[in-house]
Amino acid sequence: MALDELCSLMDRYARPDLTTAIDDVLIFKADRPQPSRPVTYSRVFALVGQGTKQFVLGDRVLEHRPGQYLVVSLGLPVMTRFVKASPGRPGLGVGITLNPSEIVETLLQAPPAVLPDLGEAAPPGLAVGDAPPPLLDAVLRLLRLLDHPQDIAVLAPLIKREILWRLITGEQGAMLRQFAAPDSNLSHIARTVHWIRENYRLPFRVEDLACEAGMSISTFHRNFQTVTAMSPIQFQKQIRLHQARLLLLADPTDIAGISRQVGYTSPSQFSREYRRHFGESPTQDARRIQTTPQPSGRSVGQRRPPLPTSQPATALHQDHH
Repeated sequence: MALDELCSLMDRYARPDLTTAIDDVLIFKADRPQPSRPVTYSRVFALVGQGTKQFVLGDRVLEHRPGQYLVVSLGLPVMTRFVKASPGRPGLGVGITLNPSEIVETLLQAPPAVLPDLGEAAPPGLAVGDAPPPLLDAVLRLLRLLDHPQDIAVLAPLIKREILWRLITGEQGAMLRQFAAPDSNLSHIARTVHWIRENYRLPFRVEDLACEAGMSISTFHRNFQTVTAMSPIQFQKQIRLHQARLLLLADPTDIAGISRQVGYTSPSQFSREYRRHFGESPTQDARRIQTTPQPSGRSVGQRRPPLPTSQPATALHQDHH
């Protein structure tokens, strides 16, 4: 079966840093269930070959099972973990970074009649679906190239283009079309999401964000909630808490300072919301995670820039397993 061969290849070529010899292709492996951890996925396609991953995004809980694929269209803060994995049957999966320009090029080559309807409403920013056989076959042929490195430079771009086409014409095709369209509702929400992520410490008015997105307040709220499963304020709160957890790795003793650094004026409110989100107080969590490798964060400047007018950056924030 295709899934069995996929798992064999993923197991063979999994590395601690997730990278492979193919650009923008990552392989992840987990040999035991893991505690939930905050990560940010941005513009990625991922396929699970073995095990089950769980994602919590706002009020949504999604399970990513063997033979299913995940598409993320913009940077979203999620809690994720492998819930089914063992040394004898590790969790295995492959991820491919999605490039908007490559999606646009593929769309331009396609007959309009076969493309999915763009739709008016913004689609969810993260979705899971069953991988059809042609998509599984394309991913399998891509990973087979790892056995033939001399073929990668020529064949990998062609197979990646085929994978994009399978995604565009699949059940998440509308998401990818909006993702690549510069004036779609999803692209407007994506720019807002990017701005909040870059300026998470700063207060904002939802009315201003809606105006910059070119939407009424009610339409903006509805589209933002659909894409992120959160309100703009809830989204900002999750970004703040995820960043605070990373800062705890550098200095687990300065809880008050970290709370101010991520935008809280009240350390007690920060501690309450941290416990509610992560299940432990900042102090308890800091003790536990000091010896656990975590994805690295980056500092964000305090000056408030104008909302960006171009598409957000396409970097994939890796989920280290």
